[in-house]
Amino acid sequence: MNVVSFLRDTKGIGELSELIVATALARAGYLIAAPIGENARYDLIIDKDEKLSRVRVKTGRLRNGALLFNCYSVHSHRRGRLRTYRGSIEFFGVYCPDVEGAFLVPVDDVPRSCNGSLRWLPSRNGQHSKVRWAHKYLISTVAVPGPFVGAEAGNGVTQCDAKVPS
Repeated sequence: MNVVSFLRDTKGIGELSELIVATALARAGYLIAAPIGENARYDLIIDKDEKLSRVRVKTGRLRNGALLFNCYSVHSHRRGRLRTYRGSIEFFGVYCPDVEGAFLVPVDDVPRSCNGSLRWLPSRNGQHSKVRWAHKYLISTVAVPGPFVGAEAGNGVTQCDAKVPS
């Protein structure tokens, strides 16, 4: 798997996740808008059937068969206190480079704790009740861009062939 690495460039990682989630939502038929500036508690506004919803985009990571993402923000001017998004958004848009998937998770489907979790693989103990399966929230899978193959090869142009969800 070719994963773009920004090392610890959290701003770059977040911007890439926003672009991938916005693209997946647009391909799924949503109209997309974004707030001007960086002071909003949401990253995107989605419009489906003339209903507007606010989306906060997060980057997920795969750990022990579960896709994990943070459901809070931390601001140093608030002495590092955690602040959840309840009441500020309707959805989390999550991009997980480990599985190359984009997910749309209603904020009410995330526990009131500060961490979101979607089960990607079956749990080791076989638990099925109260499990939030990632595939139920999947918008689409994406492919990481690779080198362009053809007459224009070598000019820095890339192509992206999206994987079709099975």
